[in-house]
Amino acid sequence: MKHILTILLFVFTLSSFAQVDNELSINKNDTIKKSLRDKPKENPKAPINMYRIVTLQKDTTYVDTSLTIHKDYKFNHLRKDNFGLLPFANDGQTYNTLDFGLNNPSTLPEFGFKAKHFNYAKSKDINYYSVATPITELYFKTTLEQGQSVDAFITLNTSEQLNFSIAYKGLRSLGKYVNSLSSSGNFRFTTSYFSKNKRYLANFHYTSQDALNGENGGVSNLSDFESGNPQFTQRSRLEVYFENAKALLKGKRYFLDHSFRINSKDSENNISINHQFSYESKMFEFSSAATIERFGSGYLPSNYYDVTKNNIAYNKIEASFSNKTLGDFHFFIENYQYNYLYNRLLISNNQVSVPNLNNAKLNAVGGKYLYSKNKLRGEALFSKSISKQTFSTLDVSVQYKWNEKNNFSAQYLNQSKVPDLNYTLYQSSFVSYNWYNNFKNEKINTIKLKANMQWLSAEAQLTRLDDYLYFSDDDKSDSIIVTTPKQYGKTINYLSVKIGKELKFRRFALDNTVLFQQVTQDENILNAPKLVTRNTLYFSDYVFKKAMFLQTGFTFQTFTKYYANDYNPLIGEFYVQEKTKVGDFPLVDFFINARVRQARIFLKAEHLNSSFTGRNYYSAPDYPYKDFIIRFGLVWTFFQ
Repeated sequence: MKHILTILLFVFTLSSFAQVDNELSINKNDTIKKSLRDKPKENPKAPINMYRIVTLQKDTTYVDTSLTIHKDYKFNHLRKDNFGLLPFANDGQTYNTLDFGLNNPSTLPEFGFKAKHFNYAKSKDINYYSVATPITELYFKTTLEQGQSVDAFITLNTSEQLNFSIAYKGLRSLGKYVNSLSSSGNFRFTTSYFSKNKRYLANFHYTSQDALNGENGGVSNLSDFESGNPQFTQRSRLEVYFENAKALLKGKRYFLDHSFRINSKDSENNISINHQFSYESKMFEFSSAATIERFGSGYLPSNYYDVTKNNIAYNKIEASFSNKTLGDFHFFIENYQYNYLYNRLLISNNQVSVPNLNNAKLNAVGGKYLYSKNKLRGEALFSKSISKQTFSTLDVSVQYKWNEKNNFSAQYLNQSKVPDLNYTLYQSSFVSYNWYNNFKNEKINTIKLKANMQWLSAEAQLTRLDDYLYFSDDDKSDSIIVTTPKQYGKTINYLSVKIGKELKFRRFALDNTVLFQQVTQDENILNAPKLVTRNTLYFSDYVFKKAMFLQTGFTFQTFTKYYANDYNPLIGEFYVQEKTKVGDFPLVDFFINARVRQARIFLKAEHLNSSFTGRNYYSAPDYPYKDFIIRFGLVWTFFQ
């Protein structure tokens, strides 16, 4: 609520300043009284390339208010195309990952609790802006039960050199099942600045994010769900494992990326000093007032309250030399400090068996080379630790742009990754969920090929995993879940091929995306469906004398059966299981989308086939996928 009030106050203040500035300019410049009947001259519209969106990697795009089928794919809580992700029954809950290629691990140790981070914006997810006039964007979508999903954003330049943006994404949805509430908030503030001679450039952002979920542990009697009995079509009548358990993830981050050019004027050769700083604090907690037997014996009979905290300070200092012929050379040193802690100790035989703290300082040195000329762009990065904990990264990529419709890229990535912190240390009110491990680094070798052509788009990925870390199912019974981290000592090979093609005939189009995956391993550790497909047949045309652009059609999705990872809400992670296969059910959506000027309106009947194609649709074992529902919303962009 406080973030919403901040946004309103900020917008009101800016509007007030704008009115005062307009009045002052009129009084100063007008020396002759004008008739009130005189029509003011319209200000010329700024071209679209003056509304820039810049990523942390300095890639630039422009504000886009068009309506395409890809905008329909992005009209969801994550605000991005979620192909390869299977959502749970309520918005704001977690996602099961169908496409293993979506995983992009960091070499440095992360907090963990990955199932709770799908909607958590990282530093690389934050964009920066430069706009000719203020822009406001409003996103709204109805939820499944008693709630709304909104995302409000505004950005403006006070001058050509200085930009501010402020945004808040909020969600509240009760859900159809008992204890499935989702409530989340993502506050973002950014500012960008460069000096008049562009000698100094800076990007800063602050984020405050939280996600609260009621955790019901899934449906305890799946035969009731699959029966089709009208008594249980009202999903709140189905029995679940937990009726008052909750999980909460919170995080705040301060981030600064700035650079200073040593030479006073931009020339053929430039020398710069760059600095990147980030401070982030996170907390994950699981709580329940009632007795829980699902996770085995506990130290307490009830009133469980597990809290994990972590804070990270990151600094990167870089010296760069840029030559407009040879390319850019960067040399850097990194410092990464973390404090991962609990407020208690676990003592066995008068000795500390599980400590309350895991902290370290990790340092690395490295270099990066960038080359961009004509149609070719290349990048090579290497970094290696100089601290006690070893880790390293080698990343080489090349892109070739044949023309506007055809481009190709290739990448080789070699990582020695430090284990995430919750693999190493975890404490809980439940006896089996306390550990302190000393795992090896994960070794990841990946080759990626990508082609975007006028005929189709294609991606291929080949990954070799050694010393792979995962969470296992240690208790094979149906009543108890014991999940602990394990390290697989053998090699896992993963291959994926993804092809996209849109076929058009007059006003009709068929958009197709097909993903093939193959895993070679001695045991079922990394599990993924062999085939994932999405096909959309739709019609597009202008209506009402071209006042509205309309799209309507059907989207069909499915994936082959496989041993899908199950979800453990106590640790906020998915774990490997070999008892239940999930998949081979169709998901059919019908949609009507429209665009009126800068407003895009979306109406969708989701999973409309749920009542007549079988009730065996699950996002994970014990967790059903959502039923048929009609939802609507809009995205409205205002140029001021």
